[in-house]
Amino acid sequence: MSYYFSTTLQQTPFEEAIELATSELQKEGFGVLTQINVKETLKKKIDADFRPYIILGACNPHFAHKALQVEGKLGVLLPCNVVVEQHEDGSVEISTVDPHAMMAPVTNPQLETLAAEVREKVKKVIEGVKAHGK
Repeated sequence: MSYYFSTTLQQTPFEEAIELATSELQKEGFGVLTQINVKETLKKKIDADFRPYIILGACNPHFAHKALQVEGKLGVLLPCNVVVEQHEDGSVEISTVDPHAMMAPVTNPQLETLAAEVREKVKKVIEGVKAHGK
């Protein structure tokens, strides 16, 4: 079982892909709480060169609230990360964690239903990116 969903855009510029991912997340009720620029961070902290790579920390407050009510320590698995990375050939891949796989170690049946609902939303995000990207 894969732990993520992804799509690769062949002709979408990196910055445009970030905007597209953010827009598709918003359509599904997610906000971006954090944005980590891995390339800049690695350069600054350890002087390492790395490809353009952004981690968007996305959260759907409705589902986060429900999940935290069911499982108080679930915050250690939040937010849902979405990665936008540029490959050497110029293509840009957008990936998101599969909430069902992320919740698998948590033995709480009430979370299974929530994870399935969030899973459908993040799959729609990836499908939307694929449909609107180039």
